[in-house]
Amino acid sequence: CLLVKDGALVKTIGFKDPKYVGDPINAVRIFNEKAVDELMVLDIDATVLGKEPDYGMIEELAGECRMPFCYGGGVSTVDQALKISKLGVEKVALSASVLLKPELVGEISAAIGSQSVVVVIDFKKSLFGSYDAYIRNGSKKIKKNVLELVSELESYGAGELVLNSIE
Repeated sequence: CLLVKDGALVKTIGFKDPKYVGDPINAVRIFNEKAVDELMVLDIDATVLGKEPDYGMIEELAGECRMPFCYGGGVSTVDQALKISKLGVEKVALSASVLLKPELVGEISAAIGSQSVVVVIDFKKSLFGSYDAYIRNGSKKIKKNVLELVSELESYGAGELVLNSIE
C-alpha cells in the first residue's frame, strides 16, 4: 500500500506528518522487479480537499503496473469508479464516501463488479475497548463501529475490506 500526497509518495506515522519518500512511478517499477502480488495506491488528500481523483496519475501508474492495481482517494461516485476502471485499474478503493453512504457500495459494485470494490476502514480502539471508524485521515469519528460497518458493507456487495489501524 503506497500513500500519495500532491503526486508524491509519502510515509506517515499515526496518519500525521507525511514525509516524502519518493516518486510513485519509481516505486511501482521497483515493485514490478520484486514481483509484488498486488499494489494499492491511496491519495490521502483527495477526499479531505474535495478533489477528484488524479486521472492522469492513475493512468500513468496503471500503465506501469505489472500486477493487480487498486486505487483509492477522492472516489465518491459511480462515474468516477467507472472512469478509473477504464484506465486499467483492477480495483477501486472507497472509504469516506461509502462509510457515510453505504448503499453507494452496491451502486459501484453493480457498475464495475463486487470483485473490484475494496472498502478501506480506518479505525482506532476506544477507551472502552470498542473499535471506532474514522474518516478524513483519522480526523473525524463516525457513529458506527467497525463491526457494524463490516457487516453492512459486506451486505451491500463490498468485494474486499481493508482494516487500517490508525494506531
